[in-house]
Amino acid sequence: MAEIIQKDGSWIFDGDALRLTPGRDKNVSLLRRELGELVVPLGALAGVSFEQGKKSGRLRLRLRDGADPLLHATGGRLTEPHDPYQLIVESDRYGVAEYFTDEVRNALLLDQVPTEPVTEYLLAGPSVPLSVSAGDGTASFDGERIRLEWNWKTEDAKAAAGTRTLALADITGVEWHPAAGLENGHLRFVVRNAPTKTPPKYDPNAVELWGFKKDPLMALVAAAVQARLPHPARAATVAADVRDARPELPSPPVAPAEDDHDALLRRLRELGELHRTGVLTDDEFTAAKQAVLKRM
Repeated sequence: MAEIIQKDGSWIFDGDALRLTPGRDKNVSLLRRELGELVVPLGALAGVSFEQGKKSGRLRLRLRDGADPLLHATGGRLTEPHDPYQLIVESDRYGVAEYFTDEVRNALLLDQVPTEPVTEYLLAGPSVPLSVSAGDGTASFDGERIRLEWNWKTEDAKAAAGTRTLALADITGVEWHPAAGLENGHLRFVVRNAPTKTPPKYDPNAVELWGFKKDPLMALVAAAVQARLPHPARAATVAADVRDARPELPSPPVAPAEDDHDALLRRLRELGELHRTGVLTDDEFTAAKQAVLKRM
């Protein structure tokens, strides 16, 4: 077992998993304190590194793509103070940090842990129920429903619609962007069959963020929802299967021989039947029919 205890937090490795506990120092970010202790299985790791500085160093964990709903929901936009996979190391503990790094690396080699993306989440994500107030509203999530409530700073057009309740089954994605420079951030829920081009200031499915202290906590709501949606890798596989299952349209027109005429007539009848049963859309049927007629 290897462990390192610092003001910024404690990391313990038992050979199978890493236990990351945020410190109680005043400089530890609100997001890390609210997120609490994380247990990272060895199989979720892609690597570990230690960087030395003059006054302090930094331990970093690199997770496999798709292993953590928090990293997926935030898209790598968590800045250093809020990143739970970094630990500030004081200069008199550099030797301990190097030993810790070697122990984790050796375990990755012995277990032959691959670095490729994963097809399911290996971390559970934040626990629910969860409620965060920041920006122009409050976002709450109980595991099945998202509730968006507005405050006095909300744009009138958005506030007029009242409290918004979204069923998890209707959510196809979630976005979290922090405020950067003069650009505001947002937490947005992508709802099936609903437009997403509306600016967050007016979008009833989004909370606008202005760069204040509690903004990063909205990432916890994003991660909790993301953890309960289909894994992106699985969703991509389903989409590919749907594309592959679509009927192939006829090949480019080729001048037929005389005895091909009956075959083309049969093809027209087949296309008509596919159209009637709903396999082909109106546009697909029209395109396919025109292609066959040209060959005739």
